[in-house]
Amino acid sequence: MAKDVPKSTKRFGARYGRRTKLQFGLIERDQRSWHKCPYCKELKVRRLSVGIWQCRKCMAKFTGKAYNL
Repeated sequence: MAKDVPKSTKRFGARYGRRTKLQFGLIERDQRSWHKCPYCKELKVRRLSVGIWQCRKCMAKFTGKAYNL
């Protein structure tokens, strides 16, 4: 059975192809999930913008990779 295309990519409709939308959806899902803070070690870090992350527990704001921490 084929993998389903993530719901966040439904906004593209029939454009760009299935494989491209699947890869984009996986990247987008990972970047919007919670990550571990390098300072307090809690799963409270969210991506603010490209390369800027902030922990919601200790309020540490730091730079890192553009997509995953």
